[in-house]
Formats: sequence, structure tokens, C-alpha cells
Amino acid sequence: MQRRIQIDAEGDILAAQLDTLRAEVAAYRNKTRRLSDDYLDLDLLDEQTRDVLGYVRADEIVLR
Repeated sequence: MQRRIQIDAEGDILAAQLDTLRAEVAAYRNKTRRLSDDYLDLDLLDEQTRDVLGYVRADEIVLR
């Protein structure tokens, strides 16, 4: 009986992790689609460029 309870608890944990991973995959697919050749989201491209490369416009002030 105790083993069954452990297995059920482990199953619940794994199901929650699976839900989290599915949400992450969906977010990555969305971002990938928005940066694809068929559909280019310029706002997302600008956001990614700033984040990854650290670009800043001349008229902006950066606070750290």
C-alpha cells in the first residue's frame, strides 16, 4: 500500500513536470514561428537583438 502511494505521488510530480515542459515547448514554437521567414515579428526581433547582443539606441538611457 505504501509503495502504491509513492508511485501515485511520483506520477503526480512527473505529470506536473510534463505540463511545464509542454508549456515551454509551446512558447519556443511560438517564438520560433514569430522569427521565421514566413512571419517576422519585428518587435520580437528587436527585443531579442537587444537582449542577446546588448544593443541600445542612441536616444535611450540604460539603468543598471
